[in-house]
Amino acid sequence: MSSLLTNVGAMNALSTLRSINSSTAQNQSRITTGLAVQSAKDNAAYFSISKTLSSDSGMYKAVDEGLTLTKNSIATARAGAEEVARLATKFTERVAFAQSGAVSRADVQLELDELVQQIGVTIEQATFNGNDLVTGATSNTVVTGVSRDAAGSLSTTSVTFQSVDLTAIETTLSGISLSATGDISADLITAEGALADAISAATTLGVAENTMDSQKEFLKSLSAVLDEGVGAIVDADMEKEAARSQALQVQSQVAIQALSMANQQPQQLLSLFR
Repeated sequence: MSSLLTNVGAMNALSTLRSINSSTAQNQSRITTGLAVQSAKDNAAYFSISKTLSSDSGMYKAVDEGLTLTKNSIATARAGAEEVARLATKFTERVAFAQSGAVSRADVQLELDELVQQIGVTIEQATFNGNDLVTGATSNTVVTGVSRDAAGSLSTTSVTFQSVDLTAIETTLSGISLSATGDISADLITAEGALADAISAATTLGVAENTMDSQKEFLKSLSAVLDEGVGAIVDADMEKEAARSQALQVQSQVAIQALSMANQQPQQLLSLFR
């Protein structure tokens, strides 16, 4: 039955065109932003997951920045300890040299005093941004990351490293005073002990620095994995959207033509009355 008041064909064609226009707007938004999920209304579950993962990734990056400062402090302290070890080595060598009876111990003492002074200057300079890791053997805890359990609760992970006391080495070496005559083998033993302590301090800091480097690399890997996961959830498939754009253009043209044809039907009814 045909009706002058109700054009069912036009109504259906118009509904189809509206649906196509809505899909076209969504398609254009995805192409423009590169996102398939821009808000919770697009996909509530994916939106929630992506925001949580993005938050975790951001925290990992922030922790990594903090570790960079700690790593630089340790690296500076380690360089200072290695320099102290180098100077302590020279100190030990000069004490060994003074064992010879033909050597002026007074002249050697001047060299030793200069080396101790250099050690003191090195210790003063072995700090980064005011962070002193060379004047006291203490335990230091640094946050290395975050952990989220199945319920979504957050906790932090951390590692502990030891700072060192290079001032004790300086004190030990500054107390050696070569006698003009007699056996000074005890002085050599003392110098060798201070050298061993300096080498141990450098090793301790080197291990700590390596731990920071490893953790920083791990955090970078975690952030990359999380960012990749977020992309897989919310990023638009651009090849798919490009193909869909072409299809929607054709569908829109067909829907417009169908609507035009449906709107011509009432005109055809007039022929019945001629």
